[in-house]
Amino acid sequence: MMSEIKSYIQKLFSGNNIKVSGNRDKMFEEFVTNQDNINVVNKIKEFQDNLMSNWKLITRIKDIQEQSLSIPNATVGKKYEAKIDFLTLGWNDVIFSEFDTLERYGLLYDNESETIQGVPSQSGDFKIKLKFRVEGEAENSVPNEKYISLIINADPKSLWKNIPSNQEDIYWKEDNAQVFQALGDKHIVVSSKRGRSHGNVGSFRDDDFAFKHFEKTGWSVVTVSDGAGSAKSSRKGSELACKTVVEYFENTFTEELTKDFDELITNFHQDSLPKNDVIEAEKIDNDASKNLEQPVENSEIIVEQAESNGSKISKFIYHNLGNAAQTVHKVLEDFANKNEMGIKDLHSTLIFSLFKKYDFGYVIMSFGVGDCPVGLLYNDSTELKLMNWLDVGEFGGGTRFITMPEIFASDKFSSRFGFKLVKDFSYLMLMTDGIYDAKFVVEANLEKIEKWQEFLSDLDGNNDDNIKVEFDKNNQEIANQLSTWMDFWSPGNHDDRTLAIVF
Repeated sequence: MMSEIKSYIQKLFSGNNIKVSGNRDKMFEEFVTNQDNINVVNKIKEFQDNLMSNWKLITRIKDIQEQSLSIPNATVGKKYEAKIDFLTLGWNDVIFSEFDTLERYGLLYDNESETIQGVPSQSGDFKIKLKFRVEGEAENSVPNEKYISLIINADPKSLWKNIPSNQEDIYWKEDNAQVFQALGDKHIVVSSKRGRSHGNVGSFRDDDFAFKHFEKTGWSVVTVSDGAGSAKSSRKGSELACKTVVEYFENTFTEELTKDFDELITNFHQDSLPKNDVIEAEKIDNDASKNLEQPVENSEIIVEQAESNGSKISKFIYHNLGNAAQTVHKVLEDFANKNEMGIKDLHSTLIFSLFKKYDFGYVIMSFGVGDCPVGLLYNDSTELKLMNWLDVGEFGGGTRFITMPEIFASDKFSSRFGFKLVKDFSYLMLMTDGIYDAKFVVEANLEKIEKWQEFLSDLDGNNDDNIKVEFDKNNQEIANQLSTWMDFWSPGNHDDRTLAIVF
């Protein structure tokens, strides 16, 4: 201890150009051992230590205030959570922290989890104030302040206008439509919503749908159509297309006609079921498409005795569903001529599906033109059948429309039909590309059962908005739930959305 005092005084003297000559060594020894001088040295050292501590404290505070810290951007109305990781930041010496004025933005700071959390209530570029103390500061001292940038983005949905369409327009239809009801022994829920891109400019919903159960024959039909956005009267085209499909089967799917088909299906089931619980009819010969030039009022099965039941079924489907499609084209063509417009003004895609319950299961048939899928999920949604192929790949992203006469002459026309015989099915879904593009993204995903299961999970509430559609025949809110779910946000996907689900 005494040597430290002596050394300290020597350094102090040297720093002030004070030299102790040899003849005064004894006097210096007495000087450094003097208790008063020792007390002075200790006091000086104490002041120095305090001075150094004060300097280290204020520089530490300044370091924290100047240290770069960024937190994730938030979005109005969307749950937010951002952790301020003190250990990662090197702030393990911070003994107190709180944020000031976060409440005004709809946020709170939780000290235990060191997170800012909440649901932002306003948008803007804000400076939020972090109050803190570090080790060495008194508990009752005024906290230090650090400002951190917080950007809260506006809810993207709020940036879109929702201008009502003109109800005086000759082809006006409701901007949004939804319905839930029984369909044979199943139930159907449908929602069709005008896209944000249309609502933003006050234009019309181009999608449409229709369905009906025919009590006399036991068949049900569901159809969906997407009017082309580039066609000025496509909203009327899609409406006429769906209406015509229902009327066609109501008028032509007579008890006499379907009785023959019922017998054919029964024989086909007896021949095929031992081999497979899920049955598909044989592909029909493409040459058959050449015989379909005009609608036939009463299609019959005309086959050789030796022809297989599967081939007979395929021809029945081809002629009856094909004639329905041809009839839609003819109705649109006549409407265009009558109203002195080009048929292109009515461009619309078209998908429709028919199903009927038999003692041994369900028969499902389908037809499609365009980029709208028909999906069948069965065996408790563990298996999938895409009931139509989409016009997307071959035409480089362009789609086909029921208004195009060339689709009927194409050698691929026969591939537009689908057929399934299953013991039961969980869901039969028809959708426009406003749903498909956002939820499946690419055509290849429509062939993957896991993607459809993800879609079902989304409908079950596993989504950003936690909106759930409860598929229960006793749920009278299901149509509203589906309509609300269809308000989901998907960047770049703001087209009309129509989804029809039979369950």
